[in-house]
Amino acid sequence: MSFHREVIGVWDEPVEFPVTREHIVAYAEATNDPTPAHLDGSVAPPVFAVVPAFRAMANTTMSAVPDELMMRILHGEHDFHIHRPIVPGDVLRCRAKVIGIHGKSSGVVVSTKLETRDQHDALVNEQYFAGFFPGAEAESEGETGPGHAFDETLREREPDLVAVQKYDEDQTFRYSEAAGDPMPVHLSDEFAKSLGLPGIIVHGLCTMAFTSHALKNPQKLTRLAVRFSKPAQPKHTITTSAWRVGNGYAFETVTDEGTTVIKDGLAEYGATA
Repeated sequence: MSFHREVIGVWDEPVEFPVTREHIVAYAEATNDPTPAHLDGSVAPPVFAVVPAFRAMANTTMSAVPDELMMRILHGEHDFHIHRPIVPGDVLRCRAKVIGIHGKSSGVVVSTKLETRDQHDALVNEQYFAGFFPGAEAESEGETGPGHAFDETLREREPDLVAVQKYDEDQTFRYSEAAGDPMPVHLSDEFAKSLGLPGIIVHGLCTMAFTSHALKNPQKLTRLAVRFSKPAQPKHTITTSAWRVGNGYAFETVTDEGTTVIKDGLAEYGATA
């Protein structure tokens, strides 16, 4: 099960994605987004940025992975750097490259950088994706994404914001369709249990989208980064606790069963947030 190191640092060919109002509305509805401008499709939610880039992200990441491990991927981390919001009529070009392969005691992390530009070649966003392959082994090579570790001293005071949200029973099926993410771990109890999970799990990016509107002012986000610690399930209610840090928040999200699903959360906003 050798990982393909020769792809590290090599940009793939760009994938083009024309953005429609319908795409934006579908994603907002699939993530229970309460923001009027998202629900009417005027501007895309920040985490929608993964939708145009998803095919490039998946294909490029998997180019580093042995065939037998491809369906066993779990989402480890995601980090959005947002230069401007996505709007209807954008024709986006998304490209990706693997930047590192790192062996851990529990598996292997493949780190991928994504870049999205518009029809004028202006940079719209950059993303860092970490795919985790439990039980795999590999020597480490290359880079990881930028850090966003939680400052534990923040726990010495009460959080500045607490938001409670509930997944719907059909959340993963709605999200899968709107995001174009068909991974069976989100759609098949049998497959999820074959990986040692308790059943269907919620897409990490769906939970990330929930946190983006839990933290308020999602249209002003310039960075949103998380580490996915444990999976959530559609039956869960989640609570996000956030502490003011500079012009943003450090945050974490736990389920009603006490499981931390997001660690090392970081939200940064533009100067007017």
